[in-house]
Amino acid sequence: MSATPIPSETLAPVTEIIDNVAGDTTGSVSDVLNEVAESTGLSELFRNFTGLSLSKVISIAILAVCCLLIIKVIQHCLNRILAKGKIEKSLHSFLRNSVNILLWFLFVLIMASAVGIDVTSLVAVLSVAGLAVSLAVQGSLSNLAGGIQVLTAKPFKVGDYIETNSVSGTVKEIGMAHTKLVTVDNKLIYIPNSEIAGAKIINYNPEERRRVDLVFSASYDDPTERVIAAIRGVIEAHPKALMDPEPFVRLSAFQDSCIDYTVRVWCETGDYWDLYYDLLEQVRTAFDQQGITMTYPHMNVHLLK
Repeated sequence: MSATPIPSETLAPVTEIIDNVAGDTTGSVSDVLNEVAESTGLSELFRNFTGLSLSKVISIAILAVCCLLIIKVIQHCLNRILAKGKIEKSLHSFLRNSVNILLWFLFVLIMASAVGIDVTSLVAVLSVAGLAVSLAVQGSLSNLAGGIQVLTAKPFKVGDYIETNSVSGTVKEIGMAHTKLVTVDNKLIYIPNSEIAGAKIINYNPEERRRVDLVFSASYDDPTERVIAAIRGVIEAHPKALMDPEPFVRLSAFQDSCIDYTVRVWCETGDYWDLYYDLLEQVRTAFDQQGITMTYPHMNVHLLK
């Protein structure tokens, strides 16, 4: 049984394509695809459904794949930079989301331009929409900007004891909109980042040492050397008081009813409050034991005959 021969008029287009390709090896892939699509009728089919030629659709698909690969590479590099860098962890999620939004926005613009959509008008519409949204959420954007400023400037970190806007407490969380403080009586305070970014902040934790400053009062009848020796004895006996730098104990002021003695003692930051309250209690005990009078405001009235 012999095979039915294929009519020459059917093979003519394919033969012509092969001859053209073989004769011009420098032809681009796009030209070859155009010739194949035109000869087989696929190009007409794509024009009917999408308005694009087959080669155009393939070019757009290749462009989309390349863009997606670039997006993946940029995301991977960003993750490595964040993992190895010293950027505050609370800022990682915001940076990832911002970069992703920017990348996908550029991807949409590139694909729209490739398809033939007027990108200029699209950007104009998105700009107007973005302006309207930003005006509507101006307060939230202000808190967001404040959060970015706090996270990048790092005036404090989670676990630090800070004081700001007449509020003090331990930092529990630094968010993008609010910073959470826990007070000493276990209250949770939410401070908007827009306020905390422009406020004066006192951070008690960055330094390894702090100085305890106290003032004790004693009677005019008690000798200065005796009062200073009593205070120094308490300081030198305390295990959390540092002797370097040397503690400072001097007479500092003559008041109406007493003499003030200024005390400055260094300690580790974590021992500050223990030393503070211990000195208050133990100095009074030492004064009582040595007969030193801790006077209070009073007035002596002398009657003359």
